[in-house]
Amino acid sequence: MNGRRRSHTRQGFSTALLVFPSSAAPGLGDAGRGVTAPALPRVARRAFTLVELLVVIAIIGTLVGLLLPAVQGAREAARGTACRNNVRQLALANQNYEAARRSFPPSMIHPPGTVLSVDTGVWSVHARIMPYIEEDATIVRVNTERLWDEGFDPVDLTRNWGVVKDARVSSFICPSERRQMFRTKDRNGASVPYVFPLTYGFNGGTWFVWDPARGKGGDGAFAPNSFLRQGVFSDGLSKTLCIAEVKAFTPYVRNTTDPGIAYPPDAPPADPGIIATYATSATDQKVGPDVNNWTGHTEWPTGRVHHTGFTSTFTPNTIVPYTAMGMTHDIDLTSMQEGKSATVKTFAAVTSRSYHPGAVNVAMMDGSVRLVSDDIALSVWRSASTRAGGEALALP
Repeated sequence: MNGRRRSHTRQGFSTALLVFPSSAAPGLGDAGRGVTAPALPRVARRAFTLVELLVVIAIIGTLVGLLLPAVQGAREAARGTACRNNVRQLALANQNYEAARRSFPPSMIHPPGTVLSVDTGVWSVHARIMPYIEEDATIVRVNTERLWDEGFDPVDLTRNWGVVKDARVSSFICPSERRQMFRTKDRNGASVPYVFPLTYGFNGGTWFVWDPARGKGGDGAFAPNSFLRQGVFSDGLSKTLCIAEVKAFTPYVRNTTDPGIAYPPDAPPADPGIIATYATSATDQKVGPDVNNWTGHTEWPTGRVHHTGFTSTFTPNTIVPYTAMGMTHDIDLTSMQEGKSATVKTFAAVTSRSYHPGAVNVAMMDGSVRLVSDDIALSVWRSASTRAGGEALALP
């Protein structure tokens, strides 16, 4: 093209005026005329600076930091509600057992003055109340006159263990429990899932649990051979503990020197440090780096207090320290396993524990449910565990 370009500026943008000779102007005929073509305005695009990006990230991080505790709190509140429902269900099942049989279940069966050569009588309260928590389809398939793990070794899945190994009863375990896993056991050199744990223990009293020579149980709501009737709860069912939370896979020691000499039934130790002095004498210590060795509260079919019970020797979530194998553990103690001696008394410090912040869920013998703070007075906690102590103090 031979046209001349003329530039003009109008209202903030530039235009170019092209003037063609009449003979060269395309499509304009013989007259010819100029054509004005506006140029598109340039829009400058400005990216985020590094400082602005960092500010945005900091704001997002702050919001997440503010929201995360609220979300975690809401989840824990939901788990706490589910836990209380579990406790209530077990307490009501205990009530239904009593209504059907006119007595509350024993913790286990141990004929006085004998040693159990095999643990055929140790079926727990949990096992005995299963028909009343809609688990009767499980319990009717086992023979409570036989060992609960019969059929584990050698393997025979038609025996009791064939049923127990698959029994993961939801109402036996708190949703907040961090070790919801099967305990394993060695069989022919292989580690085999053995039994699922539990997180609710039945009230074994303050400290003294069982005297096999006299066939006398402790001051709680459940003991070997107890079959207690409502009338013996002179403190009142609503003022006597039935169930409290415990932690699965609790380190513990058992079969120690007799602590009852220094701390008789009516004078339990008040200092958790005392327990370590007896733990060192234990012939069986369930401690060490392998959590699977921490077998406290891992056998729901077994009625011994270190598996399915608790005592009120110490207030909830009290740390009972014991150092062994290079580690400091928070332990339970059973001075003698129930059924393992015909003459030696059983004393036990089996502490109620939970993963709920600062408290444990409990149920009373009348079926009511409470949340008990860790800072409850020891005297009140112990009073709540006795059925006929004469205190009749209500839990706060």
